[in-house]
Amino acid sequence: MTVKRLRGLLLLPLVLLSGCHLALLDPSGDIARQQSDIMLVTTGITLLIVVPVLVAIGVIAWRYRASNKQAHYDAHWDHSPSLELLVWAAPLLIIIAVGAITWIGTHQVDPYRPLSRVAPGKPVAADVKPLEVDVVSLRWKWLFFYPQYGIATVNQLAAPVDRPIQFKLTSDEMMDAFSIPELAGMIYTMPGMQTMLHAVINKPGQYQGFSANYSGEGFTDMRFTFDGMSQQDFDSWIAKARASGGTLDLQAYEQLRQPERDVPARAFGSFEPDLFTRILERCIDASQTCMSQTMSGDAMQDMHNDNAAPTDAAKPDGMQAMAKSQAALFVAHGQPADPRASAKH
Repeated sequence: MTVKRLRGLLLLPLVLLSGCHLALLDPSGDIARQQSDIMLVTTGITLLIVVPVLVAIGVIAWRYRASNKQAHYDAHWDHSPSLELLVWAAPLLIIIAVGAITWIGTHQVDPYRPLSRVAPGKPVAADVKPLEVDVVSLRWKWLFFYPQYGIATVNQLAAPVDRPIQFKLTSDEMMDAFSIPELAGMIYTMPGMQTMLHAVINKPGQYQGFSANYSGEGFTDMRFTFDGMSQQDFDSWIAKARASGGTLDLQAYEQLRQPERDVPARAFGSFEPDLFTRILERCIDASQTCMSQTMSGDAMQDMHNDNAAPTDAAKPDGMQAMAKSQAALFVAHGQPADPRASAKH
């Protein structure tokens, strides 16, 4: 094989990747970019030990090969303080550096932490309110609520550029993973639980979102578009969604939650205000008891048992404390004992 052909084969992967945009290495959102920087920096530091070791393996194998009679071999050699210092100190320093960068960076991009900036050197303005988006993963589609604007969309998400986004996520029946590589890291959705994600998009464009967790035969079609746009375009998008008509009520949601593959994007001009809370608390049907109501009742029963019989050991102390703290959490966040009560008033 000629040198020219060998060079062509080596360059072929670069040619094939020349038209690709690697979202993980060059994302369009500040949180995703910080995560990318952490990954690149830690990888670079790790290579400071990996590359020299690989080179040393080749050098030693060549120098001390059987045919090299000039290589000095000391059968009685057993210790070298300088070599021991190098072997132990270099990896230890690298581990400390990688650990420190990872620990600091992980806290800076904590998905539950509200954003303090929208870009490097550009803090969040005091008068800017985050865009609130409530996310529900269904089989096999994504449902998005915009409580500040009163609309809901299916498999279509949009946000203004440089405006913080606050996601609240849950699932209807199965565990999923909400992922927009250009925006931020992956976050799980789980039935009866709420996760959170704070992020921001810095460049206009259309990006791909998908489910990164296997949840059945249709999860490969569980994709949606995420549009980063100017505030003016976003306002127009909201107006168009409102004008599309249709209300996402309980009946419409029951139809929407049925398993379906490759679902086209659509919008609802309005939705029942407490629908996301009822999905979260697993009480869509009127015959179901909401989780907050159950936990509140359990906490009250435990308090009654504590007062009536201090020695009662019906429940372990840990479960009693958990029930009380969960009930208090719902009260602290203004959640009614039964989400359906908000609709009655």
